[in-house]
Amino acid sequence: MIFNFRIVSDEVDNFKREIQIDSTATFMELKKAICQSVGYHTGQMSSFFLCDSHWEKEKEVTSEDMDTDPDQDIWLMDETPLDELIEDEGQKLLYVFDYLTERAFFMEMTEMITGRNLHDPVCTLAVGAPPAESVDLDEFDAKIDAKASTAATVTSDMDEDFYGNDSYNEDEFDAAGYDEMTFDE
Repeated sequence: MIFNFRIVSDEVDNFKREIQIDSTATFMELKKAICQSVGYHTGQMSSFFLCDSHWEKEKEVTSEDMDTDPDQDIWLMDETPLDELIEDEGQKLLYVFDYLTERAFFMEMTEMITGRNLHDPVCTLAVGAPPAESVDLDEFDAKIDAKASTAATVTSDMDEDFYGNDSYNEDEFDAAGYDEMTFDE
């Protein structure tokens, strides 16, 4: 069986890749196919996260065992076949390629092609340039700070205008019905 994955980025609007890979291939083979399709190095620490329908991370498939909690299941890319964890069309995944900044590709397994196999993965669609493999951390921090400042300004403006502090009139508050209320102590 062949899995078809669609890959997009939240950093670059016109970026898209589609990769077809045999369902028995490992997550490491999928990582290498993704890296080859975008020109990234394959030696970087990375992880796949299987996600729910709202992109919340559920299971991690990592390139290296970090000796985490021994009670937690660990899936390694070079040991885990895709079909061990991916069962349905529509399965969402994140491929985190930059651990320092949590930058990732959003992936979806869009199609299962039954009755066929692939020896090697194939990039069947390549649209747009991928985001840079790594970013300058000072530049990244500046972008985060700018977004936080914008959000704070919007929130501050909304607080002043939204609640209408100047137009509040205590006499307009209808307290009828409150006399009958009892409160348990």
